[in-house]
Amino acid sequence: MTHSKKHALIVGASRGLGLGLAETFLRRGWRVTATRRGAAPGLEPLTAQGVRVEAVDIDDDASVTALHERLAGERFDLIFVVAGIVLESDQPLHAVSRAVHAQIFLTNAVSPLLFAEAFRDRLAPGSTLAFMSSVLGSVGRNTEGGWENYRASKAALNTNARSFAARHAARDFGVLLLHPGWVATDMGGEGADLDVATSAAGLADVIEARAGRTDLAFLDYRGETLPW
Repeated sequence: MTHSKKHALIVGASRGLGLGLAETFLRRGWRVTATRRGAAPGLEPLTAQGVRVEAVDIDDDASVTALHERLAGERFDLIFVVAGIVLESDQPLHAVSRAVHAQIFLTNAVSPLLFAEAFRDRLAPGSTLAFMSSVLGSVGRNTEGGWENYRASKAALNTNARSFAARHAARDFGVLLLHPGWVATDMGGEGADLDVATSAAGLADVIEARAGRTDLAFLDYRGETLPW
């Protein structure tokens, strides 16, 4: 069957920004495939509106391979790896166990790129591969410290994505690192500047405006360039 609608794969859509992005692209007329790792009561109602929901754990190679096989034949105009974690990020680096550091770096900086390598053959020409980064990942903007393990994991994500882009210099899709702003989610915490709907709409605007481009960029939800 031929589908004329653009198709988005939102990886990590069980709640927060991932769920908000799934809802946003659905409202904009996209086909949406959304993934969850565990239970996702907020995501399940979207199945009645045509969203395809799949389970995957990006830290598990077998799980990623199984998803790749289940989505055989699909091509995506957007693959957005949103999944990430925050663990003990309010603590200084030396106060956090090696096991926690290892988990943060695996999930936030390594697994997104392993997923991208596995799924780059599912990207349509002129499509976009996006990663949920953070302004905290900007080395140039780090003048105050804080959020040390999370900040370092996002800087590592940015570096790994740059290496990915260089390794696939002849690619026919764009690569984006996106900062969503400070958003009121379970991860963002209290006092955030933005609600999920505003951030998701801004991110979708940026992605749609850059459709067809094959370059690499680190941008915020308003489309402004951030320093690496």
